[in-house]
Amino acid sequence: MVTIRLHNTATRAKEDFAPIDPLNVRMYVCGPTVYDRAHIGNARPVVVFDVLFRLLRHVYGEGHVTYVRNFTDVDDKINATAQARKAGGDPRSLEVLIHERTDETIGWYHADMDALGALRPTHEPRATDYIGQMVAMIQGLISSGHAYEKEGHVLFRVRSYKNYGALSGRSVDDMIAGARVEVAPFKEDPMDFVLWKPSDADLPGWDSPWGRGRPGWHIECSAMSHELLGAAFDIHGGGLDLQFPHHENEIAQSQCAHPDEGFAKVWMHNEMLQVEGKKMSKSLGNFFTVRDLLDQGIPGEVIRMVFLGTHYGKPMDWTTEKAAQAEATLRKWRGLVAGIEPAPSPLSGVLSALADDLNTAGALAELHAAAGRGDFAGLAASARLMGLLTPELGDWVRTVDLAPYAERLALLRSEAMAQKDFSAVDSMKAALMAAGVEVRMSKAGVELLPGPGFDAGKLEALK
Repeated sequence: MVTIRLHNTATRAKEDFAPIDPLNVRMYVCGPTVYDRAHIGNARPVVVFDVLFRLLRHVYGEGHVTYVRNFTDVDDKINATAQARKAGGDPRSLEVLIHERTDETIGWYHADMDALGALRPTHEPRATDYIGQMVAMIQGLISSGHAYEKEGHVLFRVRSYKNYGALSGRSVDDMIAGARVEVAPFKEDPMDFVLWKPSDADLPGWDSPWGRGRPGWHIECSAMSHELLGAAFDIHGGGLDLQFPHHENEIAQSQCAHPDEGFAKVWMHNEMLQVEGKKMSKSLGNFFTVRDLLDQGIPGEVIRMVFLGTHYGKPMDWTTEKAAQAEATLRKWRGLVAGIEPAPSPLSGVLSALADDLNTAGALAELHAAAGRGDFAGLAASARLMGLLTPELGDWVRTVDLAPYAERLALLRSEAMAQKDFSAVDSMKAALMAAGVEVRMSKAGVELLPGPGFDAGKLEALK
């Protein structure tokens, strides 16, 4: 069996991955808060952990991997969008408006992530379906002295968990000194965080022993992961921005709720995404949703390949140049594998690269090498392991045989050299380039490749 090695944020080292139960490998990844379209930064962990999901399924068997990614569908931003609709004259209740908004946003999310070739996780729990489990976990934390109720709020006693800060490498006192923490009269300590908070009549809420209210963000993932994966599971993933405080708080409350279990064994975090070398922000005008790029005509498979070109543990820079290069490569590869039956198994070099802490850039280099040596069956099988060149993502490119056009251009060039008149060659070359064809002419002959923006329809004029 292939040995997978993963960088564990908790130990700050790359380790051999040994699942708790090889017949049920379990992974939890923090999903989106569903109040708006997913931006391209939100999509990076989706692609990263989709590759890991595919790798785990390949190594341990499709039926032996459980992947959970949640939807946070109770949140102040969601409430605000629903309240805005109500203020705009919508007569329906706030609960109905919130449910409509989250349903709509989850639909958008599925469509956009499907376009990137991401497999649906095994379970996609909505936080609002697990309120009972959250209340039960909070009650247990109060009973064990790790949480307390005051003024309708329930808070976690951070200092009751001695290892708080171990994941992010910070001490509680350093965090208080260097971070903005919410100071409230109902807190025993500034670092204590909310497990439950009260709701008024204008906010969604659920009955609880502490009055009508709603859960804090952090308890949601702890309750859902426990319900679906158990008190101990193999991998917990998410963006680096979630390491503190979200993941730190998850660990504290889960370890205190189930002190003998261990919670997540391996922690993985993907780095952040930039656009053209700058931090993505609306103020800089470089903020894009996945749907923005798709609507601009950039195929989801191209977006996916750009993401895979950078190791998940390094900052990734989205550029139009990278997108153009990815499109050209994918067009070429799809032409090479057209009609080819994929090999029974992926190339060993690709599998080794992915097993080495998801070295997707190294795996892509192996795919380039396979294309170069003519191993198109291996290329097809290995690319599919990475979620590329799949039949589902192939609608964006029309595979066209460019050989007849190359032969005609070569004949025109031969005639032009004899007659010293290259006007016909220049005319055909211009027409090919206008159709997005990359024209390579050398002493060895003529080679035509689909390039960025390739439009097979424009070749009709050359027939």
